Amino acid sequence: MRTPLRPLTRRGLLTGTLGSAAMLATAGALAGCGTKGAVQTEAGCVSDDLSGTEKKLAFSNWPQYMDVDEKDESKRPSLDAFVAKSGIQVTYTEDINDNNEFFGKVQNQLAACQGTGRDIIVLTDWMAARMIRLGWIQKLDPAKMPNVAANLLPSLLNRSFDPDNRIAIPWQSGLAGLAYNGSVTKEIRTVDELLTRPDLKGKVTALSEMRDTMGLLMQSNGHDPANFTTAQFDDALNKLKRAVDSKQIRRFTGNDYAPDLAKGDIAACVGWSGDVIQLSGENDKIKFVAPDSGVMLFSDNMMVPNKATHKANAEELINYYYEPAVAAKLAAYVNYICPVQGAKAEMEKIDPELAANPLIFPDEALLSRSKVFMALDEKQEKEFEGKFQQVIGA
Repeated sequence: MRTPLRPLTRRGLLTGTLGSAAMLATAGALAGCGTKGAVQTEAGCVSDDLSGTEKKLAFSNWPQYMDVDEKDESKRPSLDAFVAKSGIQVTYTEDINDNNEFFGKVQNQLAACQGTGRDIIVLTDWMAARMIRLGWIQKLDPAKMPNVAANLLPSLLNRSFDPDNRIAIPWQSGLAGLAYNGSVTKEIRTVDELLTRPDLKGKVTALSEMRDTMGLLMQSNGHDPANFTTAQFDDALNKLKRAVDSKQIRRFTGNDYAPDLAKGDIAACVGWSGDVIQLSGENDKIKFVAPDSGVMLFSDNMMVPNKATHKANAEELINYYYEPAVAAKLAAYVNYICPVQGAKAEMEKIDPELAANPLIFPDEALLSRSKVFMALDEKQEKEFEGKFQQVIGA
């Protein structure tokens, strides 16, 4: 089932909802939040696990990120099956609409080593890295999650912010690349085409998510967004600035680019694979393009925050969603990259067309060209985000 286009991005920096000045202020304030008083340590902030006596779990996630029964929207088939199988009662809440917004909800409690009332939260790589850096997330027990060790995609191993896969376990993944509407323009294959082709002038958007736009530009310059220098970042930023100054780029967006691309109001853009899959279901001339120079791979990650009191129950749920048949059921609904090996064969039983879609089950050739943006420390985050916001008009 293809879900309706999501009204809010799970990737951005309050994009499409705040003015540019507010965006910069928010970025600066949050990038500077890693003060000594906010940082916790495993020894200094000890969490008790009551899973042995309390068969319950509070799970916070993004809207439309869980499979729903087509005939009864109150039912979530895969989650309901977990409850029936495990006896663990799950309170499932769709209360994450933006990474920074959610950070603001929980930062006071986590900075003070207090509970948030949540046992699992799902946040994007860069925010996961920030919270891990602050010491706000509990380590998980790999022995209680054997399906993760067995089935996590190799491309999602050894991520810089969690190299041992003990803190942040991918819920779903996706790609940032290029997209175009073939009803209004010819094929586009490269980032340089997007930024310079005369027939596209004023008909292009790029993402206000710094890591995705800048990652693609660094790759187009032959640099590695998983391991780059300030000079390499600035080189890509200058390329972006030239496209802004020449008015090649109309504006920067969250996933609100999608309706414009569907209508042909823009011809091409930097976009996300999940959105483009949904759009292509309505118009097969809308295409996602993975440039030969590379694409950006992102994940939204399940994590157990400090003072959550049901860690073992959370580990049981995480392990359950790494069963290939369960993962396939979820992926058939959300249409993002499934992070679970073996799910493709299970998906073929559900929907062969979706199983054949390389944006849900990428082949090794595509995954080999994908990169996860380098984890940034507090100083780098503030510096790079500030430079980017200046260029995009903040």
